[in-house]
Amino acid sequence: MKAFFAEEQKRHDPKAFLSSGAPQPNPEQPERVERLLAGAKSAGLMIERPREHGLGPVAAVHTPEYLAFLEHIFARWQRIEGASAEVIPNIHPLARTGSYPASAVGQAGYHMADTACPISAETWHSALWSAWSSVEAAEAVMAGAPAAYALCRPPGHHAFADVAGGFCFINNSAVAAQVLRKQAARVVILDVDLHHGNGTQGIFYTRSDVLTVSLHADPVRFYPFFWGHADERGEGPGLGYNFNLPLPRKSADAAFLEALEVAFQRIRAFSPDALVVALGLDAFEGDPFGGLSVTTPGFSRIGEAIAKLGLPTIIVQEGGYLCDALGDNLTAFLTGFAANSDS
Repeated sequence: MKAFFAEEQKRHDPKAFLSSGAPQPNPEQPERVERLLAGAKSAGLMIERPREHGLGPVAAVHTPEYLAFLEHIFARWQRIEGASAEVIPNIHPLARTGSYPASAVGQAGYHMADTACPISAETWHSALWSAWSSVEAAEAVMAGAPAAYALCRPPGHHAFADVAGGFCFINNSAVAAQVLRKQAARVVILDVDLHHGNGTQGIFYTRSDVLTVSLHADPVRFYPFFWGHADERGEGPGLGYNFNLPLPRKSADAAFLEALEVAFQRIRAFSPDALVVALGLDAFEGDPFGGLSVTTPGFSRIGEAIAKLGLPTIIVQEGGYLCDALGDNLTAFLTGFAANSDS
């Protein structure tokens, strides 16, 4: 299986975020990359550097207004007297209709859903290279590879078309799916992260060409709170093309795999031409977020089950935070997937 990653993705180094109102060290650290690289290599993958792909693939799923904001907001923020070292919003609109603020502070609130996505000097370029890794993986699959892995960091599935959130800036899974649409009439995104892929859902919520399916901890008491409920089915042409499977807190392997079989029923009914797996490893029982209780062998079984769908597949890295088993969990998923595929 081909794998893609660029060293520039390490440069984004967020320092803090608010958790239950208290400042905490940001868990989306560059060290995640070292653990994930080790896990990918243990699974036998050779890591390749992606090419630069310009803004085209990113602009296909994100608004130009938002991309201009991401590119320039840090420099603008630094011109504010007394501003924080990182761009962190302190105000959010009650509704995002009508006028668009001219000030950096107002735009930060408009384009950043929460305080978990601080923007520093390197964020824009790290996020671009992360997206380009997913583009390269998509192009490899379109060229005939049965599967490819994109080590995307920063992650992306909480990023909407014009909003960052939850450590995410550019939605790498959505970018990959849109690239696949050049050849594939129907694409499915299967999100197995601990947290609901609310940004991915939002990007495709009114579309019928991309089916979005997410297994995640029940958001009634868990981030992202406002999205990820079972009654969210899509709108307009997209009605029936979004499928959420919220799981009770601390659900372990058996419950996760049972829900995965339900997801497969919906996926098969869609008859997709290609698959994007938004791979979060934070469903692990020892992950710092502690929402679900999937084991390391459980990730192998998840990989095996997904591979049996028999679809051209892009695996896009989402969550999974610093713990001793992070690399092992990736190895388990990738080897499980490879054991039941032609990759």
